Amino acid sequence: MFHHNVAFNPHPGKGELSVLFSGKAQTKPLHKVGPQVLDYYLVHYIVSGRGTFRCMGQDYQLKQGNSFFIFPGDLVSYASDSEQPWCYRWIGFKGNRADEYLHKLGITQHHPVNVTKQHRKMNALFHQLEHKLHDRQPHSDMQSEGYLRLILAEYAQDLHETSVPAKEVPAIQQQIELAIRWLTLQHNQPISIEQMAQSLGYHRTHLSKMFKQHTGMSPMNFLLKIRMERARLLLQESLTVDQVASSVGFADALYFSKQFKKWFGRSPSEYRQDQTTNPYDCSE
Repeated sequence: MFHHNVAFNPHPGKGELSVLFSGKAQTKPLHKVGPQVLDYYLVHYIVSGRGTFRCMGQDYQLKQGNSFFIFPGDLVSYASDSEQPWCYRWIGFKGNRADEYLHKLGITQHHPVNVTKQHRKMNALFHQLEHKLHDRQPHSDMQSEGYLRLILAEYAQDLHETSVPAKEVPAIQQQIELAIRWLTLQHNQPISIEQMAQSLGYHRTHLSKMFKQHTGMSPMNFLLKIRMERARLLLQESLTVDQVASSVGFADALYFSKQFKKWFGRSPSEYRQDQTTNPYDCSE
C-alpha cells in the first residue's frame, strides 16, 4: 500500500533558511520519482527499506539511516526497491545561505548522500518538524527552521561522504538529460520542441525519437507533465487561476483549466477546494 502525509509552511520566510514543506511516505515496490528538476532544496531521510537515488549521472544504493539531498536545478530521479520499498521522510527548504550550510557539511551535488548513526533521533526530528507545520501557526516558520538547523547539526555530527566510482554516461543519455533540464527550466515560457531542438543543437525528429525511447513520453507530453505538476503546487498559493496558468506557460486560462482537468480529473478550482495540505509531494 502507498501511504503519505504532507504538511506545508503557511508563512515561509525569506532569510538564511526557511522550510517550505515536510512529509512522510511508505512507497510501493519500484515506485519512481523523476527525472525532474526542482527549484528548491529537498532532503529525504530513509526510515526503512531500500532504494536508488540518481544524481549527476551516478547511482546511489541507499537504505535505512541514509539521506539524500537534491539541489535546485539538478536533474535527479529515485526509485524504491522491488522487495523492500523504502519509507522516507522529506523536507523541502530554501534560503540564501542554504547552499553554504550544506557545503560546510560536505553535502554537494557530487556528494549528495549522508549517513547518520542516530536513527531514532533523526527520525524524531523530522517528525517534530512536520508536526509543527501541521499546527499551521503564525510562528511555524521559526519553529520549523529551528528543527531544520537541529537536523543539519546531526548531519554535522555524523558526516559521511559517500564515494561512488564515476561512471561514463552515454552521449545520448547526456542529450536527453540536457533536454529534460531545458524543458523543466523553461516550462513557464511559451516554448516549442522546435525551439528546444534548435537551442540544444539537435534535429527535432531525432531528439523527439530518442527522448521517447528513454523516457516513455514525447517531449510535449513531458513538458505538459512538468507544467501540470508545477500548477498543482501553485494552486496552494494565493494566486488566481489566471495567474497560475500564466506562471506555467499558458496564455489561455480556459485552455489551461481544460488541460488540468484532463490531467488530474478535477478543475483547478475543484482541486484547490479539495486540498487541505500542501501538494509539494515528493513521493508521487
